[in-house]
Amino acid sequence: MEDRAIIDLYWQRSPQAIDETAHKYGGRLESLSVNILHNRQDAEECVNDTYHAAWNTMPPRKPEFLFAYLAKIARHFSLGRYDYYHAQKRTASVVELSAELERCLPAPDDAERRMESEEIGRAISGFLRGQSVRTRQVFVRRYWYMDSVKDIARTFGISESNVKSILFRMRAGLREYFEKEGIAL
Repeated sequence: MEDRAIIDLYWQRSPQAIDETAHKYGGRLESLSVNILHNRQDAEECVNDTYHAAWNTMPPRKPEFLFAYLAKIARHFSLGRYDYYHAQKRTASVVELSAELERCLPAPDDAERRMESEEIGRAISGFLRGQSVRTRQVFVRRYWYMDSVKDIARTFGISESNVKSILFRMRAGLREYFEKEGIAL
């Protein structure tokens, strides 16, 4: 079923909307959540919470891209659960991803820079639009979906060292792009 038809089902308050969403995107949403939580049962709960949140937010919202809308919700629930479980400790995977991007992104604890988050989001989007499709997909798979380097290499049929090189160049390019756009790091 097409996304527009699924969204229309939400607006009609039809329970079939959840079934169609689960059929079309359930596996991808669960994979996203598992990449964050590393626990299938918790991931399933986050995906169910995603369906519930989608039900409660459509209407009034009518997302242009249904999967992106659902993925943002699922990611929010998954990261929230992750933070709950790891409130006093940080595991290597999240620390590693944070360390990879920390030199490219402004510090999150600076109030003025937090206020500029929309500008930063637009700048990242602008930077990514200027990249090739494959490098953009590698970057998003790593930093949005939190896929491992090994999984990305397998998905794109390239070596892990090639993935690492792409990510290294992307981070350096993002830093240069921010400087060119006048975004202080």
